Amino acid sequence: MLRVGLTGGIACGKSTVAKMFSELGVHVVQSDQTAHELYRPGEPVYQEIVKRFGREVVKPDGEIDRPRLAAAAFGQNRIEELNRIVHPAVIERQAEWMCEIAAREPHAIVMVEAALIFEAGTNGRFEKVMVVTCRPEQKVQRFAARTGLDESVARAEVERRAKAQIPDEEKARRADYVIDNSGSLEETRRQVRNIFEVLKKTT
Repeated sequence: MLRVGLTGGIACGKSTVAKMFSELGVHVVQSDQTAHELYRPGEPVYQEIVKRFGREVVKPDGEIDRPRLAAAAFGQNRIEELNRIVHPAVIERQAEWMCEIAAREPHAIVMVEAALIFEAGTNGRFEKVMVVTCRPEQKVQRFAARTGLDESVARAEVERRAKAQIPDEEKARRADYVIDNSGSLEETRRQVRNIFEVLKKTT
């Protein structure tokens, strides 16, 4: 089995690229989705988040209010505290998922999409790491479109979150593969197909 990490800055198109790999037969799991599962009431991560951040990050239905939690974590400079709660549990859950796939498909390619692979020092979990990049202005436009925020507010939020991450240039330098998502979807898809063909030969 080949384990691949997929990372990149905010709104650079990681999920778009992950979907393209999935369409080619790669087993993909998104760390955001794994975390979302761990945020469910009754999970240890849920209980620890409520204990640390308070009931104000809980919606009336009992679910974690993820935008409010993110605002609290970034706004109060507590993102590292949140990551210390969530990351170990995410890694453990994903390791279980990988083991299940390896048992069924020894030559499978599995991909974990995560924003903070290098920042969290978890790149050693993977045989290969790829980074998705795009132009800074595209990040702002995409984040604004995704969240419905005014572009000036979106820019401030993108810049604020970027400060908690390693610069894209440094991530690209450390990566085994870099996918430039600044162009058309077909240009991105062509890069994905080329990398996929290389990965297939290593499994």
